[in-house]
Amino acid sequence: MQFTFARESSRGVPGTSNPPLEPLYWFGQTVELMPDWDHPLYLKFSDQRARPAADLIAQIQLENPQRLIDLGCGTGNSTAQLHRRWPQASLTGLDSSPAMLAQARKDHLDWQWMESAIEDWKPQASCDLVFSNAALHWVPDHAVLFPRLFSAVAPGGALAVQMPYNFLSPAHQGMKKVAARPEWAGMLASATETLFVQPAAFYYHALRKLASNLNIWETEYLQIVDGPRAVLDWVRSTAMRAYLERLPDDQQRRRFEEQCLAEFEKSYPPDDQGKVLFPYRRMFIVAYR
Repeated sequence: MQFTFARESSRGVPGTSNPPLEPLYWFGQTVELMPDWDHPLYLKFSDQRARPAADLIAQIQLENPQRLIDLGCGTGNSTAQLHRRWPQASLTGLDSSPAMLAQARKDHLDWQWMESAIEDWKPQASCDLVFSNAALHWVPDHAVLFPRLFSAVAPGGALAVQMPYNFLSPAHQGMKKVAARPEWAGMLASATETLFVQPAAFYYHALRKLASNLNIWETEYLQIVDGPRAVLDWVRSTAMRAYLERLPDDQQRRRFEEQCLAEFEKSYPPDDQGKVLFPYRRMFIVAYR
């Protein structure tokens, strides 16, 4: 076996077990829930979000996989990247977000789309490639999850995963700092417990006795964005949802966002062109059967 190591929930989260939206009662009052998924906001940074998927796909050493599944496929952007690499393959995208899948079906009628949580997926047949881009960090119990996903890989195939690994960044620490204030602590105490990524060595030990070949690496992307508010927009569509969906109305959500923005302005001061360098670290895993 070869091992390479290189340094380079929430309701409505794509790919996870999220119940349909229904009335929620908060201290005896009916409150307004957030929509299933704000995919226009998520796609605002589509070019930056597409690059890690492209980098992962470029490292997958499979010549002609026939059956591919994209777990947590969202609107199908990463599925489309898989199609460009292997145009003859049969593609399936799986996600728990009806809004995301509606867009995926609209854009790509020829592919199969499944509405399911990743942890509930029960493959009917093995896949040459089990692929997941920026979804498994929402799914718990990786010690069980990763071997189970790998068991769905056909002989000669691969499990390929990319997950955000940016949870010690100033943006994440700023959200945690705001959430710990007395105003929010009662409602947001468990919000940061919905992210489940482990250190790279964890995945090495989870897969090393199962895989014939493992490639694990981390990359920090240095993104140039339009000031601290762009940082807010980035996290609002992903990690901040774990906080926002626990707040009972839009007024409190906006207040929480503005307090986080004040923290981001300290951590990401704009330059004389109004730009901010926003580092974002991600973890990559490719395991071959």
